[in-house]
Amino acid sequence: MACILDISPTLSPRLAVWPGDVAFARSVSCAMDAGAHLELSSITTTLHLGAHADAPSHYVRGGSGMASVELDAYLGPCQLVQVALPRGARIHPHHLTAAITAPRVLFRTGSFLDPEHFNTDFNSLSPELIDHLHGLGCVLVGLDTPSVDPFESKALESHQALARTGMRNLEGLVLEHAEPGFYTLIALPLKLEGADASPVRAVLLKEVP
Repeated sequence: MACILDISPTLSPRLAVWPGDVAFARSVSCAMDAGAHLELSSITTTLHLGAHADAPSHYVRGGSGMASVELDAYLGPCQLVQVALPRGARIHPHHLTAAITAPRVLFRTGSFLDPEHFNTDFNSLSPELIDHLHGLGCVLVGLDTPSVDPFESKALESHQALARTGMRNLEGLVLEHAEPGFYTLIALPLKLEGADASPVRAVLLKEVP
């Protein structure tokens, strides 16, 4: 039997987005309380909302959109690693606290604990770490912060490392209740034509006796 651990924040107008980006809003067009025979609503939002996957088109001119990205990387064996770094620091290979043996790696940094409050001093990944993980056979890397690069980065070195290696990423995960160890990850993005990202409902499966 598998225990399902949800590692996605709730999508709501309270959910913090990158400063200047489009916040989540839901508009109700039909409501049963108003006499309609059913409920209908629509949403307006950035695609980089909460737990989400970036498409290559987000950081590479002419890169693939979300609908054409293969799904294999977002489903399968996963390793969760906890790190403790100064605020704002990038994670480097020497910060790894365990040998990496799974093809998908998630980092619990504890540097962005409140999804409804945006702080800019979150931890991020170094391009050296992405190259190192790629050399170990990793196909996806994720973390509990809004970006694999620091808030102030314009060069997006770690995003460019993802492009160079062909690895996929997940950002905005909620990992404070997830213990380091091995899981099965399910975090499939939506098939959005031409999109630069997609929200995901990310979960970890843990086998229990």
